[in-house]
Amino acid sequence: MIKLYSFSSSGTKSVFAFILHLCTDNQELILIKDDVTNQLPFLKLKRWQWWVLVAVNIFFLVAGQSAAVLLGRFYYDQGGNSKWLATLVQTAAFPVLFIPLFFLPSSQEASSSSRYPSFIILVVVYFVLGIILAGDNMLYSVGLLYLSASTYSLICASQLAFNAVFSYFINSQKFTALIFNSVVVLSLSAALIAVNEDSDTPSEVSRWRYTIGFICTLAASAVYSLLLSLMQLAFQKVLKSESFGVVLEVQIYTSLVASGVAIVGLFASGEWKSLGGEMEAFGKGRLSYVMTIVWTALSWQVCSVGVVGLVYVVSSLFSNVISTVSLAVTPVASVIFLHDKMNGVKVIAMLMAIWGFATYIYQNYLDDSKVRKLQSDVTESHDDHS
Repeated sequence: MIKLYSFSSSGTKSVFAFILHLCTDNQELILIKDDVTNQLPFLKLKRWQWWVLVAVNIFFLVAGQSAAVLLGRFYYDQGGNSKWLATLVQTAAFPVLFIPLFFLPSSQEASSSSRYPSFIILVVVYFVLGIILAGDNMLYSVGLLYLSASTYSLICASQLAFNAVFSYFINSQKFTALIFNSVVVLSLSAALIAVNEDSDTPSEVSRWRYTIGFICTLAASAVYSLLLSLMQLAFQKVLKSESFGVVLEVQIYTSLVASGVAIVGLFASGEWKSLGGEMEAFGKGRLSYVMTIVWTALSWQVCSVGVVGLVYVVSSLFSNVISTVSLAVTPVASVIFLHDKMNGVKVIAMLMAIWGFATYIYQNYLDDSKVRKLQSDVTESHDDHS
């Protein structure tokens, strides 16, 4: 089924193909084309401008995620043990997002539009997304506690396979041979890590805890994929806004809810009582403890901006694929900074992940080229009619 509100590149291609196929009358073509263009603001950008916007969000995602994972593993290696604190820092720095939001021009038109959702609907959307985000962050915290940074990152590649399924059913994402290849290769990459008997584990972590870490990371990848698809659906069906300020608002308020849940968990579990002792016993000292927490929180927010930005600009599946770029960054960085082992199985898994990522990027390039050509045909038809 063709969705006219889809933000994905393949969905956009279907929109214009549908228009060109059904609309033979020039006037009708112009009316529909103008309506679709209003719904897809990024098609108004020049091709190089769109790619620059995508590249900026990719940098935020990859750099933020890689730094956050390394710092999270460093926290555990140096004596940190609070899973709820590790969950909280993934969203706690959301107030910094008010800075760019403050400088963005406000849109009175968007706020006064009859299509703008009511306050109650917004609260429900942010609350549901925030609860899911909090649960997902907790699963990731447990996974990173029992896995090395490189193993953790490679397992996270499985999120692409989950997201492909969710995007198909929730966001009407179409499958092509290249996308299918990307999903299969990345899934096999994660499977290699699962059966790798020589996977390095943090000190004093048993094989049983390694299995728990693997299962939690795999489950977190599935929940994260569902979250991205639901976020894209919220942009399409509920928010219906062209402002990037709305993207920041979604990140701010869902992070607020997730942080609230993490704080409740921190106090309800009693882990808050041990934080003072953690700081004193931290391997690199008290100042290092504080700076680790602060920079981990900031890194996760940078990553989140990239994630949400790519969901809005392209699609949830594309955002998820870009997350796997860290597979080429985090394992290598963890070997350099955290002295993780990089055995042959990990190298093969990383190369497979890179190959899967490359095939999807190429598919997105083909889709983008077709969309631009179809858009040009529509514009020429409009000019001929005029």
